Amino acid sequence: NDTATTEIYTLSLHDALPILQGLFIERSNKNMIQNLNEELFSFIKKSPTGFHAVHELANYLTEAGFERLAEGNTWNLAEGGKYFVTRNQSAIIAFKVSRKDYSGFHIAASHSDSPTLKIKESSEMNIENQYVKLNVEKYGGMLCAPWFDRPLSVAGRIIVKDGNRLTTKLINVDRDLLMIPNLAIHMNREVNDGYKYNIQKDMLPLYRMSNSGKAFKEMIAEEAGVSVDQIKGMDLFLYNRMEGTVWGCDGEFISAPRLDDLQCAFTSTMALLNSESDRCIPVVAVFDNEEVGSGTKQGAGSTFLYDILRRINRSLGRTEEEYLTSLASSFMVSADNGHAVHPNYADKTDPTNRTYLNGGLVIKHSANQKYTTDAVSAAVMRCLCERAGVPYQEFLNRSDILGGSTLGNISNAQVSLNTVDVGLPQLAMHSPYETAGSKDMAYLEKAFEEFFKSAIRAEGDGTLVLE
Repeated sequence: NDTATTEIYTLSLHDALPILQGLFIERSNKNMIQNLNEELFSFIKKSPTGFHAVHELANYLTEAGFERLAEGNTWNLAEGGKYFVTRNQSAIIAFKVSRKDYSGFHIAASHSDSPTLKIKESSEMNIENQYVKLNVEKYGGMLCAPWFDRPLSVAGRIIVKDGNRLTTKLINVDRDLLMIPNLAIHMNREVNDGYKYNIQKDMLPLYRMSNSGKAFKEMIAEEAGVSVDQIKGMDLFLYNRMEGTVWGCDGEFISAPRLDDLQCAFTSTMALLNSESDRCIPVVAVFDNEEVGSGTKQGAGSTFLYDILRRINRSLGRTEEEYLTSLASSFMVSADNGHAVHPNYADKTDPTNRTYLNGGLVIKHSANQKYTTDAVSAAVMRCLCERAGVPYQEFLNRSDILGGSTLGNISNAQVSLNTVDVGLPQLAMHSPYETAGSKDMAYLEKAFEEFFKSAIRAEGDGTLVLE
């Protein structure tokens, strides 16, 4: 110690062992949390768009021995098999088949997209023969101010024509390419008193000087290794170039782009890889387009989940009646991040249901059914958390503040089953750089692992047995 005298204590092995075990467990937990956050940052860096996120999730699954299925092919599923299927390259469903006489489906659902700016067709705009900026439109309900004055780039997919074949190439221009410069305060003295951003005027990124560099489409073609004439379609978006970081006095916080909702998509996939089930079919469903209403062929409002669950049932030789009875013993956890109490705006939070970073996963409630949680599904989720030994918190919006929505209630219009809405508490939701607690993701993964290995048996309407 830092004094002149050193005291030596002698402990018996019986007394010392619990202390050493506690230190070992604490150190192991810290290492596990650190590794999980670092892996998340790596995943997010490789996932600037939903297309890339699904590509990376497919890589995780393939490395773990999952077989890729195609919706256009006949399926021959077998006991012990592990499978995944994608739609539109931006949504993915993965599952394990433990046995043909499974009790039901345990589904963890999330989404791959985040609010951003989408590049329009014929995107270049020449300004006074000096600057070239890109024409963009808003995708989702974004916070505009944080997009200014930070390095941005472009990612997404292009459709390439080769003879009579159209193929998709993922694009990520992995360098600082664009910036949206702020207007100096000298030219907008009232900006700090409140400003209404005009996407068409204020949010257009600067790309190059007029007399230098390549045309945008030419640059994209070069990145893809194709000719401009071969490009027949583009879905390209801006993304924030900043990497994830751990910060705070004791490393309490993490910040990164697209935590909403890549954090839940990543965590549910890791739990699927790390868990085993001998009773239910564990399913991870990552939908696209949640930020714009889920009403696409790859969104939660589509038939994607409905189609896959029915095909699983049919391929395993089960009847339509068995499929319908299995839904009664099925359960969905709709996982999409929620709001933590903000240190500068604590008054924006419900007075009695308050969630904090590192306080555990959030169970989300809404009387208007923007969230699907009800008494039954909340009770199931609380019991699962208690079994897993992880903390949980309850979230409701203030009654005079309109909150957001998520994918659980939309998905239930296609596949109706007991569903709870959960998430991880975070700050600055829909900013291009969001903040969460460094411990919470490990809590959610443990809860998902417990969920996937459990069975929930329906004994009647409103009566469930957790096994």
